Amino acid sequence: MSKIIPRDEEYIVEGKVAISQTDLNGIITFVNRKFCEISGYSVDELVNNNINILRHPDVHASTYEKMQNTLKSGQVYNGMLKNMRKDGSFYWIDIEITPIFNKQEQMTGYISVSKPSPRKNIQDDEESNNITNNQ
Repeated sequence: MSKIIPRDEEYIVEGKVAISQTDLNGIITFVNRKFCEISGYSVDELVNNNINILRHPDVHASTYEKMQNTLKSGQVYNGMLKNMRKDGSFYWIDIEITPIFNKQEQMTGYISVSKPSPRKNIQDDEESNNITNNQ
């Protein structure tokens, strides 16, 4: 796949959750229709590719490091994440990623459920937290 050039344009989506599943190496094994709609990629373009194709360059490496450390320890990761669509625009998601374990209790991959969240809502939440924390 060719490298996507980021654009300073937010893609806002309302509605249902996006679901994806990856193996331990981040290779996508499943996506639902909403995931495709939000990312701008087709199922065929996503499955068997690394989830990093959605990685936005604005997101600091420490965010992904924290995510990986949390998941590798078998814990659930929750957070806000800025991703990049196929057309280069960006979108914000409230994401929960959960490790998947087989019957032998070995981690085999990850499943994520994400809800689109416009940046304005994130800023409103941050401002509310700052006001609450400063009182």
